[in-house]
Amino acid sequence: MDSAIVGSRVTLPCRVEHKAGTLQWTKDDFGLGTHRNLSGYERYSMIGSDEEGDYSLDIRDVTLDDDGSYQCQVSSGLNGAPAIRSRYAHLTVLVAPEPPRILQGAFIDATEDQPIDIECVSEGGKPAAEITWVDGNQNVMKNDVENRVELLPDEQRYRTRSVLRLVPSKVHHNQTLTCQAQNTADRAYRMATVHIEVKYAPKINVSVVSGAISSKVPEGTEARFRCSVDANPSAQVYRWYINNNPVIGDYADEMIIFNVSRKHNKAIVKCEVSNSVGKNAASLTLNVTYPPSFRTRPRNIEAKLGESVTLSCDVDGHPTPEIRWLFHEPGRIGQVKGKAPNLKVFVDERTAGRYICKAGVDGYPEIESEATIFIKGPPKILSNRTQVGLEGERVSIECEALSVPRPDDVRWYFEGKEINFIQDPDYATKLDDSSPDGIIKSSLVIRASQAKHYGTYNCSVTNEYGNANVAILLKPLKTLPLFIIITGVTSGIIFFSALVILLVICHRRRRQKTQINEKPDVTVTGDAYKESDRSSNISDLKLQLPQGDSFDLEYTSSERSESKNQAGLPLAGPVPLPNMRHDDPMLQFRYSNDYSDQSYADHYFKNPAAYVYDYPQGYVPPPHLRVQSPPQLDVPSSRSLQGSLTRSIDTASTLPLSAGNGSQNNSLQRPKVEETDAINNLGLPVGGEGPQVAVQSQAAKGGVDLRYAATYGNPYLRNSSLGYPPVHTAKPASTPAPPPYSARHAPGLQQATNV
Repeated sequence: MDSAIVGSRVTLPCRVEHKAGTLQWTKDDFGLGTHRNLSGYERYSMIGSDEEGDYSLDIRDVTLDDDGSYQCQVSSGLNGAPAIRSRYAHLTVLVAPEPPRILQGAFIDATEDQPIDIECVSEGGKPAAEITWVDGNQNVMKNDVENRVELLPDEQRYRTRSVLRLVPSKVHHNQTLTCQAQNTADRAYRMATVHIEVKYAPKINVSVVSGAISSKVPEGTEARFRCSVDANPSAQVYRWYINNNPVIGDYADEMIIFNVSRKHNKAIVKCEVSNSVGKNAASLTLNVTYPPSFRTRPRNIEAKLGESVTLSCDVDGHPTPEIRWLFHEPGRIGQVKGKAPNLKVFVDERTAGRYICKAGVDGYPEIESEATIFIKGPPKILSNRTQVGLEGERVSIECEALSVPRPDDVRWYFEGKEINFIQDPDYATKLDDSSPDGIIKSSLVIRASQAKHYGTYNCSVTNEYGNANVAILLKPLKTLPLFIIITGVTSGIIFFSALVILLVICHRRRRQKTQINEKPDVTVTGDAYKESDRSSNISDLKLQLPQGDSFDLEYTSSERSESKNQAGLPLAGPVPLPNMRHDDPMLQFRYSNDYSDQSYADHYFKNPAAYVYDYPQGYVPPPHLRVQSPPQLDVPSSRSLQGSLTRSIDTASTLPLSAGNGSQNNSLQRPKVEETDAINNLGLPVGGEGPQVAVQSQAAKGGVDLRYAATYGNPYLRNSSLGYPPVHTAKPASTPAPPPYSARHAPGLQQATNV
């Protein structure tokens, strides 16, 4: 059986040896012809040669009509040779199927869990097409697929129908399903696709996003829960539940428990979400850790020797607390006796005592509680045998006893006689048996003690196992009288106060002596001075100029002289001080003893003929005067180049200024004749510039230069009888400046003034 695909070429072989009759090909028993060209059938021909006996049938451009049964036949020959026939050659023409198509279209909207049928049809195939379904992950879908084959009207080709019964779910959302068709005519797949959109109810996952440590939430923390939702369409409504109780609050995809407590342990947190398709819910169980706490603490047990008792320690905690029972032995580390909540003990002298139950949870402090196993027996009195009291006051005598079980009777005796509390109102008793360690305390109270109440008392304690009796001696407490105590305290306070006052007086006197002996510090600064210096009284500074070569600078006692004035030396009358300009670097050294201005060269001090005014920098002289500097003058190296008052005068109250003290810089000493002045000459006007001013001597009056007097230039201290020249204080520009303090004067020299 041969097969051929439409459009192909096929050759049906036929070889005959010693052919005697006529040869022809038949199709479905219908003769095609005896000639090799098979006229009437353009696509048919017999190929080969007679010599070789090859009469094969060649069919070009096979069509569906060529499908049939072919036979090669030879008729009988003239010499009586019989006719012969070949076997039938069945030619099957194969046709590839047309591309399949999905009847529902290229897009399908589905809803989860609602089944749909997707039908794929492939026509024209011979044989019938085989249809295969493939999902978006290229997996062949074999389940719920139904195929049907139908014969087409030409009765040669077929139609194949394949129906996929699909139950949509979230996994099918946004997937593309493929229908593939093929047959033996063409193994290449022909396909059709469909895209599926699935609407599904919310898919939820609940988790703890904060507050949890290794999926455990510690007590007291804030826990935040998240509800992760996958839904199509999107989630619309959120509801939260704790143990099926709705949570109050406007929560969406997150919910907060602000203070997680142990009651939330094992609680079920549920998130319920709904959309247009439906609703769904998810939950988780809280695992809350919290520190251990005692539900029931161990209790003391009273037992007889040889009995068996059980100590219980019921502890709550999560995770389950680890419990240890330790037996307390003085001086030794407690030995672990058990690790279960209940401890069974066989009572004897060695096992009786304190037992400690310790419970711990990882991450929390360990807790403990103790219980004591007492052996029942007669009581034992523990109180001091000697006690004291204050006469006239309330006195209490204590009788402590260890009694297991509790005492049945406690009695007091005084001087061998039992005290009757009903008949004797001086006494009262009180019993305290609330101590958990088997200690009872009986107190005998004397309301107002007197001398007769002091003596020997007996305390008798009795229980079902015996009696204990002890003598307690009560002694009076000797104290000082209250009057003596008050007197002593008062005397001490007075003595302490007197001592403090004495120390204060001594301290003040020492300070006064220190201030008197302190050396004044007089400083002239460029811009730091007080406003009061402008009008300060120079009478505080008395300059005595005797006939000799020494001078004394004396400070009088006054409030001003007692304090150091860091702002400057008091001047004679109102002397305005110029404001310092910090933008000019030269003016920063204007009053500094460390700076020598080049304009005041050494030749200013060379000529000793007369003393003139020293116009400082920044002072504008009268317009009719002109300051000239004589050229080429030498200055001794021992002189100060600064023409201002020395910056600091470190003296006592009175400074003796003698020529032999060696001070050249920090004194007001007058130099000898051979020394030069700080300012030697004043250049007078030359060449007709202004009038000549006569130089007058002012040393005739007692040998004192009046310009150095305290009243010079001060209108408030002037005396008209002294004959001072007037000072024009109203016009500072027309008033000549006073001579510099550093100007030196030698006996016999003249002084020049301009007025």
